[in-house]
Amino acid sequence: MGKVVLVTGVARQLGGRFVRRLLREPDVERVIGVDAVAPERGLGGADFVRADIRHPAIARVLAEQAVDTVVHMDVTGTPLGKRGSRATVKETNVIGTMQLLGACQKTPSVKRLVVKSSTNVYGSAPRDPAIFTETTPPKSLPSGGFAKDVVEVEGYVRAFARRRPDVAVCVLRFANILGPHADSPLAEYFSLPVLPTVLGFDPRLQFVHEKDVLEVLRIAAGEPRRGTFNSGTFNIAGDGVLLLSQAARRLGRPTLPFFLPTVTWVGSALRSVGMTDFSPEQIRLLTHGRVVGTTEMRERLGFEPRYTTAGAFADYASSRGPGLLPPDTLARTVDRIAAALPAGRGQN
Repeated sequence: MGKVVLVTGVARQLGGRFVRRLLREPDVERVIGVDAVAPERGLGGADFVRADIRHPAIARVLAEQAVDTVVHMDVTGTPLGKRGSRATVKETNVIGTMQLLGACQKTPSVKRLVVKSSTNVYGSAPRDPAIFTETTPPKSLPSGGFAKDVVEVEGYVRAFARRRPDVAVCVLRFANILGPHADSPLAEYFSLPVLPTVLGFDPRLQFVHEKDVLEVLRIAAGEPRRGTFNSGTFNIAGDGVLLLSQAARRLGRPTLPFFLPTVTWVGSALRSVGMTDFSPEQIRLLTHGRVVGTTEMRERLGFEPRYTTAGAFADYASSRGPGLLPPDTLARTVDRIAAALPAGRGQN
């Protein structure tokens, strides 16, 4: 008998792709996709169960299907569809996770739990360490937005792990997810024609490609390979960092700097035009940045991302088309200006 895997959040493109990827695993007998709405694209040979994880009925699904592995992907910063709202997202993230974990606790067949989390749990503050490890406490806990959601989600997961020590629990803290199909809050930000920034700050950012997200989830949901250990908490990010200014140039997007006190008003304006998570925590990220260490990911989990941070961003950028300042044109203009300057001008 192979494994029976339940995946939440399959109406989103990332969840649906992961389900279809799992179906190719030789030790997986059945995959059950769960979401409150039906996915637009089929799930291959997987079973779809229309259920809202915010309701206790999810316990019946786990018990009836004899699920042994749960992959909780319905933790996100953006609503599903144009009618979604930040309030619905928060309820699904927090209340939905509580109900799902309660159902897992009552289901003896569940032996493995994988949770899609985020490096947002570390927050962003001016006195942050250069690199966060999995054991580094945040300088200040996030006070709102998606960042606060994942802090609460991880707290519930730790409590579940204490109540069910027989379940192997893996928490994957993903850096900002990018790729041609990404629907993360930062992907929304980079899709703006002009990028609002905080005057005087150029934060360091990390990204992980959506293909690498699918692969590390597959590793976490399976039996650990020899010499690896896929239980615990892991930072997941591509090698290297990008400055926000570098990202803007590679997209061909002009930036519009604001004084920090003004950015809160800018965030309200962006939310009014449909950008749902330009919260104070998102503003702090775009002010102070965040970089995490990935030693545990490589040495214990045994995962090596195919894409670097720059590579993930390049793939995302290529899918968005040229911005108002196409990078090639911008580079040629900079070269012309540099050539026109007298020798030695502009050098210290």
